[in-house]
Amino acid sequence: MDPVTKDSINRRKVKGVEAMKNTKREVNRGAWTAEEDQKLAEVIEIHGAKRWKTIASKAGLNRCGKSCRLRWLNYLRPNIKRGNISEQEEDLIVRLHKLLGNRWSLIAGRLPGRTDNEIKNYWNSHLSKRMNQKEKQNGANLTRQMISTDHQKDRVQMKEDSSSEEGATSTSTTSAASKGGDQNSNINIDVDDFFDFSSEGLLNLEWVSKFLGQDDGRWFN
Repeated sequence: MDPVTKDSINRRKVKGVEAMKNTKREVNRGAWTAEEDQKLAEVIEIHGAKRWKTIASKAGLNRCGKSCRLRWLNYLRPNIKRGNISEQEEDLIVRLHKLLGNRWSLIAGRLPGRTDNEIKNYWNSHLSKRMNQKEKQNGANLTRQMISTDHQKDRVQMKEDSSSEEGATSTSTTSAASKGGDQNSNINIDVDDFFDFSSEGLLNLEWVSKFLGQDDGRWFN
């Protein structure tokens, strides 16, 4: 018996891989035909939509299990919906996408009759562009609102400043007037003392007599 070495182990592995390649059959990866669709639908009706490798072999299809599963889910199911997505479905897709992201299979599970592939294609071709436009419009509107709010604040601040300046001016005017009034009120005049000429000499009183004489003549003529 030959001793077990690394080279012998590697040779055995290579032989095993080559044998698997030789036994593995080439599957058809092209477009599905109407005949293949009919065979797949008949087998699924009998055995159910499960164990896709077994269904492919029982249907006599040169297809892999994944290809059969996708063909059934996206095209051949009896309750499948294709196209004409309503506004309610669009709204639900947008809400679910905000919550779940790009998990299309989960989103499709909440939309009866819709496939994850169709929802993904509809999102990429229609809804994502529409959402980007709405976000840009909302951003522009928000900027305008912020600018108008700043203008309103500036106007209010200017009014407050002007009113405070007017108040300060009126206060200063009032205080100045009150000061002047106080100064005038401090000047006390005694009328009797002002017209008391008893201590004046005769020379100093001559102008008074002349003034009184002229005044009497003006009033009594």
